[in-house]
Amino acid sequence: MSREIVMKPSNERATKITLTITCWVTAIIFFLPIAWIIATALKPKNTVLDIPPKFLFVPTFKNLLDALQFSNTLAYFVHSFIYSFIAVFLAIFVSFLASYSFSRFKPAGTDFLMFLLLSTRFVPAAAFVIPFFQLFNILQLKDSFVGLIIFYTMFSIPFSVWILKGFIDGVSSKFDETGLVYGASRAHIMFKLVLPQVRSGLVAAFVFNIIFVWNEFLFNFQLGGLKTYGIPVGLFTSITKGGQVDWSFVASIGTLYVLPLALVIYFFQKYLLVGLTFGTVRGEV
Repeated sequence: MSREIVMKPSNERATKITLTITCWVTAIIFFLPIAWIIATALKPKNTVLDIPPKFLFVPTFKNLLDALQFSNTLAYFVHSFIYSFIAVFLAIFVSFLASYSFSRFKPAGTDFLMFLLLSTRFVPAAAFVIPFFQLFNILQLKDSFVGLIIFYTMFSIPFSVWILKGFIDGVSSKFDETGLVYGASRAHIMFKLVLPQVRSGLVAAFVFNIIFVWNEFLFNFQLGGLKTYGIPVGLFTSITKGGQVDWSFVASIGTLYVLPLALVIYFFQKYLLVGLTFGTVRGEV
């Protein structure tokens, strides 16, 4: 029995080391394509297609600068920032109000309404293309930031409501009751008492939605235009030069495109688990 007690810490340490190595190997395997894109962007153009590939080279930022200066690349980045961040912030604001209403007032059929909200995400995106294309043409919203912002706000709200409702449900209603007793308005209770306690949920909803909107291609291509195309469409339309694929250009745009999202995820990664569990696992955030 004493032998088992002595060996137990050793077994636990071996298990921990094995899990750590497994996690690192898995992470490296998943990161390899991104690392290859970044390396290709930093390679001199005349070495990109070398066989065997060169792993040791003098990095250059010329490809990145050339990609930014090419045609409308910078404008595509600006467009992506405009409609992505405005749409997500609007969606978070509206979703917070809706989530508070569902959580505190519990209207009849709340569970069914929540299901209906999320069911809009069950339908394949391609099924919405033609109806929205016709609608945008009728309302003259095609190739306008207003139309894209409205569309992405609408698509970001259902998932945000689901995330935020879980967080608001976790905030005791006694805060609301105490505030009302002391004469606080409903707006004061929502934004001064409840909102600070669910800020981790707000960040989680923001991160998930910005990933979706930033990477969305289909609707930006169909409902947008030269005035509103974002980076995904810009990369698709500029992938070839002179009838051939310019891999340095593709890798450079890909690197610049991933960088803002990578920074957002890096700084707010601790909120992702919280968001995936809809607020049931809060952690130290």
